[in-house]
Amino acid sequence: MRRAIAAAVAVTAFTISASACSSGSSGSGSSGPVTITWWDTSDATNEAGTFKALVKDFEKANPDIKVKYVNVPFGDAQTKFQTAAGSKGAPDVLRADVGWTPGFAKSGFLVPLDDTAAATDVGKFESNLIEQARYEGKLYGIPQVTDTLGLMYNKELFAEAGVAAPPETWDELKSAMAKVKARTGVDGFAFNPQGYYAMPFLFGEDTDMVDVPEKKITLNSPAAVKGIDTLNEVLEAPGARKLDTTSNAYANIMDAFSSGKVAAIIQGPWENANVFKGSAFKDKNNLGIAPVPGTSSRQGAPLGGHNLVAYAGSDAARQEASQKFIAFMTSAASQEKVANSNGTLPTRQDAYTVEVVRNPGIAGYQKILSTGVPRLPLPEYSSLYTPLETQLIKIVSGQMDTKNGLDQAAAEAGRLLPDYSAS
Repeated sequence: MRRAIAAAVAVTAFTISASACSSGSSGSGSSGPVTITWWDTSDATNEAGTFKALVKDFEKANPDIKVKYVNVPFGDAQTKFQTAAGSKGAPDVLRADVGWTPGFAKSGFLVPLDDTAAATDVGKFESNLIEQARYEGKLYGIPQVTDTLGLMYNKELFAEAGVAAPPETWDELKSAMAKVKARTGVDGFAFNPQGYYAMPFLFGEDTDMVDVPEKKITLNSPAAVKGIDTLNEVLEAPGARKLDTTSNAYANIMDAFSSGKVAAIIQGPWENANVFKGSAFKDKNNLGIAPVPGTSSRQGAPLGGHNLVAYAGSDAARQEASQKFIAFMTSAASQEKVANSNGTLPTRQDAYTVEVVRNPGIAGYQKILSTGVPRLPLPEYSSLYTPLETQLIKIVSGQMDTKNGLDQAAAEAGRLLPDYSAS
């Protein structure tokens, strides 16, 4: 699971689009099973195998429905779906980032799922996750997995450094970083310079990238400037790992943490399985998970995850089959299997079984979900990470001061939201 959204290559988009169109031709007028196409955007190496197995289970339970499984890289999927939906060749079901759902719904690409088989158990899901799947009062997705950012930390390194409890504020984090570096020689904290990972610094100042009710861009508000200034202070403090702005920064940071070369990072539960493969976490209980630090008045991290959504261009037979498929894939039993295999978080409480919460990664993130800040109901919201990230890298690498950098980010956001005023 990655946050960067890349532009699709036209030829590839066409190929997948054509495949989806041809594979979805079995509808109400044909004999034999109905065939639907599912684009799964999970990690092909670490997660997809579990979902392929569930597809087989579904087909056994529903012999009148066949599912054509296609794994589409997460970074390409948003653009590819938009291209395919515009040409009436989108997959019947898509595993969509929660941030994509409002935009796809606004464009008319999705069919509402209210009062369908897909929404039969909607009352058993976390209410804030269901709200994230709504747009203008209608339900357009069923939450499949959820996540939020947390402070992952190495308990042994913290104990060796005399850090008794995970830091709750940025000042406490700076103190912990310095102790770890001085007493263990290991870097105390590493930061991934992507816009998504900077959001806790904004939330800690009680602001966001936009104010939807006021139709105002707040990326360069005084509160936002203060939040990113705080990030800079953390990165410049003793014990912080040297900032990595290379294309391999994400992987490098994860390798350093998993191998015990850095004591703490801001990360999500999609990396649980990989962390446990590292030499520093052969004992899974060495992984500590706490809310991302904040200010003395507020902590907060973005609430993410994926919804299963249904294409509005499918015929009636395929839509009915898609609804059954979505219900199966988001059932308590399916979510339990996914959690046990992939280490990701279920979206419904009845899937947090005794076996599931034996995983300390899942148990840790379950406890901090309440600190997650729901995504704003704005179709363009996910696109705002791009201008923030572009300028954030310049700011944290010393190429530009915070105010000027965020002013430029706000100006770019203004082109995405021309009816919004600037701060």
